[in-house]
Amino acid sequence: MREMFEQIKKALCVDLYILALSSALMIPDIAGAIDSDDGTANADKYKKWYDTWVGSACKFMDGEICYQMRCSYLHQGTFNLKKGNYKRVIFIHPAVKNVHMHCNVMNDALNLDIGRFCLDIIAGAENWLLKVENTTLFKTNYDKFMRTYPFGLPPYIVGVPVIS
Repeated sequence: MREMFEQIKKALCVDLYILALSSALMIPDIAGAIDSDDGTANADKYKKWYDTWVGSACKFMDGEICYQMRCSYLHQGTFNLKKGNYKRVIFIHPAVKNVHMHCNVMNDALNLDIGRFCLDIIAGAENWLLKVENTTLFKTNYDKFMRTYPFGLPPYIVGVPVIS
């Protein structure tokens, strides 16, 4: 998972904000699945994980809102929310200099800083990982997690790096 966190940080550094955000929004799904007995993701696990590990980063954002944003963005390509107090999420583009706006409500919109939001999720995930990575449950489920195999994945491909 640390490789995923580093790739999100690198994406932010080279202005690949859409890719960074997409990946950051997947972290609660993945972590929630790894934390569960059956190793699968669902809405309740996502929301619970977010509330536990990231929720305090923004007083206007909770697991429900983050899950709605994730679904809207990853499935429809929008930031329109259907439930709750906000109708949409707005990010000020990081190219705008000397303007830092994060965790604000403007009428019926939630305003977040895209870099800060991604880094808040990563920070929560890094704290979570430190707590759970030596548990039996984590080891069992993480064994199925996608990762880079630097020398291949026998018996399929050997001698070259693969991602599986």
